[in-house]
Amino acid sequence: MALNYIWVAFFVIAFLVALVKLIFLGDTEIFKVIVEGLFDSSKVAVMDIALPLAGVMTFFLGLLNIGEKAGAINFLARIIGPFFHKLFPEVPRDHPANGQMIMNFSANMLGLDNAATPFGLKAMASLQELNPTKETASNAQIMFLVLHTSGLTIIPLSIMAQRAVLGAKDPSDIFIPCLIATYVATVVSMVAVAVKQRINLINSTVLGWLGGITALIGLALWYLSTKTKEEIEVISKVTGNLILMLIIVSFLLGAMRKKVDIFDAFIEGAKGGFETSVRIIPYLVGMLVAISAFRSSGAMDYVIDGLKYGFSFTGLNTEFTDALPVALMRPLSGSGSRALMIDAMKQFGPDSFVGRLACMFQGAADTTFYIVALYFGSVGIRNSRYAIPFGLFADLMGVIAGIALGYFFFH
Repeated sequence: MALNYIWVAFFVIAFLVALVKLIFLGDTEIFKVIVEGLFDSSKVAVMDIALPLAGVMTFFLGLLNIGEKAGAINFLARIIGPFFHKLFPEVPRDHPANGQMIMNFSANMLGLDNAATPFGLKAMASLQELNPTKETASNAQIMFLVLHTSGLTIIPLSIMAQRAVLGAKDPSDIFIPCLIATYVATVVSMVAVAVKQRINLINSTVLGWLGGITALIGLALWYLSTKTKEEIEVISKVTGNLILMLIIVSFLLGAMRKKVDIFDAFIEGAKGGFETSVRIIPYLVGMLVAISAFRSSGAMDYVIDGLKYGFSFTGLNTEFTDALPVALMRPLSGSGSRALMIDAMKQFGPDSFVGRLACMFQGAADTTFYIVALYFGSVGIRNSRYAIPFGLFADLMGVIAGIALGYFFFH
């Protein structure tokens, strides 16, 4: 129900703001701008997101079917099972969803967005098989989605590349605080959802896994901190794509070893790629069009100005407010927040506090509303329960951590 209210609110607020602009400010173009934005967003949702996704989905769903028949997914599920069983008690230890979720998280951490989405959609479909109430999100689906929206990525390569284009002296100087911010968002949101679902995380399994993951991230940070920007970019590109190719080859060789009819298995799994992409179109169009109306009306600008005004009375250093547009736009639109990030770097400079903080906001959260529409829409879930508030909470934790780390590292 939360999604219903939010979706309607985007349109109503956009209409009221535009009406005020027309009547009191004489802005006769405002409704034209909003309507043009509606058509453009509808086109983007179908032509730039859903249809290109169909090809990627077709390949990776076919590959995943090969992996399942080869036993690779179950193998991953057994390894990660003890930890995931604590986070997802509704999911059996040896269920394929465990392996699919870990592949999704791994692809996200490596910055392989094109691979992460098919893995994540397949994981959501597997969780839906265990869901007793098909139109209402289960606890496991909410935990998975909130962890996904926390946006944990080891190296924010695209952000670093944009900083380099705009002339930053050290484009990679934001990657350590950015990773710390996303990791904080992931852990805090995981604990928050666990408390909501009454999951006990104080046990040796969870603490051991979190400690191990923290140690690995710390080791990776230490190693990467000794490298130049160019070396980091090379390591990121080689590592991420090498691991992806290793997964593909491992699935194929494992299937050959088990004498699986590999190409038929691929075709069988791939058939669902286009169907999934078509099924999510209404959800994507609905969400992106509503967000476009809210942005085009100028409502987002008023929200940002109101926050700046409010923070001015706190007596705190409010320099961070100039980067807030990125933080507020990030849950709504990845491309919109990226445009605001670039604008902040152009206005204040890529090496300024605001410029760096805008980059950290872009890397410390994810597009929550898009993810909810995509993942829940792919399996026909209509009642998202508390997924959106907790997903936004994950984004908020990333923003708060980003502000604190921004002042610590760069102010």
